[in-house]
Amino acid sequence: MHLTGHSREVTTCRFSPNGEHVASGSADSKVFLWNTYGECTNYGVLQGHKSGVLEVQWMPGGERLVTASADNAVAIWDARTGERLRRGRKHTAAVNSCCPLSWGTGDDNLFASASDDGMVYLWDARERHPVAEIDNSSLPLTSIVAAPSGNTVYTGALDNNVTAWDVRTLAPVHVLRGHSDTVMGLAISPKTGNYLLSTSLDSSVRLWDLRPYCRNPNRCERVFAGTPHGFEKNLIRPAFDRDESMAASGSVDRTLTIWNMRTGEIKYKLPGHKGCVTQVDFHPQEPIVLSGSIDKTIFLGEL
Repeated sequence: MHLTGHSREVTTCRFSPNGEHVASGSADSKVFLWNTYGECTNYGVLQGHKSGVLEVQWMPGGERLVTASADNAVAIWDARTGERLRRGRKHTAAVNSCCPLSWGTGDDNLFASASDDGMVYLWDARERHPVAEIDNSSLPLTSIVAAPSGNTVYTGALDNNVTAWDVRTLAPVHVLRGHSDTVMGLAISPKTGNYLLSTSLDSSVRLWDLRPYCRNPNRCERVFAGTPHGFEKNLIRPAFDRDESMAASGSVDRTLTIWNMRTGEIKYKLPGHKGCVTQVDFHPQEPIVLSGSIDKTIFLGEL
C-alpha cells in the first residue's frame, strides 16, 4: 500500500503498539495518522509544530504520541482527538530525536529528547519543564533510545559513537565505538532490550550486544553492509522485528534492506521509493513492514 499526503519529505513513521495505526511525520511540520488495515485511510492530522517533525514515537499505551521537531520543541499529543496536550520548549536547537522512557513497564508519561544543542532532557508529560537533564553540550546529538526499564538511554552523536547514560545518576556508563562517521539512527530490540542497532554516515549498520556479561569487549556483534548513506546526510533510523530475528534499515539507494540478524545475510532488498528511505518499522504482530522516504510517501508491505 502506497500512502501519500505529505507535501515534503517523510522523516519518520511508526506503527502503534497494537499495530492498528501508523503515525508519520514530515518536513511539512505535520503528523499524519493512518489506519493500517483496509484502505489505510488518513484519519487524523496533528498540527502545531513550526518546523519539520524529525521523529514521532507512540507512548506504550498507544493513546499518546510524542514528537521532536526542528522548531526546538517536543510535544505530546492525544492520538484519539489530535489535541496537543503539552509542548516542551527547553532545547536551543533542533530536536532530532525522542523516545518513551520505561516502555517495558508501560509508563505513559515519561519520555526523553535529544538535540543539536547536545542536551538530553527527561520529561514527564504531567510537568511543564524537564524533570532532569544530561549535558553533552560539546556534541550535537542525532538520536536517542531507551532500555526497557528506562534506567538507561543511548545517544548517537557527531563523534561517531553511541553513549549509554544512567538516567538515575545522569552520568555516562559506557561508550560503543566502531563507526567511522556520525551515528544517524538507533533502535533497541523490542523483545528483550538486549541488542542495539545503529546507522551511520559510514554506510554501515552495526548490531551491539547490550547484555551485562557480553564476552565481546567492544560489544559489536555484527556489521551489516549494503546500505549506502551518501552525501544527503539524512537521519536514517533502523528497526528490529518483533522476534529480534531480523534487522532493517533504509538507504540512500531508495531501498529497504532486511537482514537475518543471526547470520548477517540479506533476506530482502525492497524497492519502490523514489528517494532516500529515512525510516523503517516492523508491525508488532504480523509480517508487515513500513517505510518512509524523502519522496514524500510511505509504503506498507507484506513480507
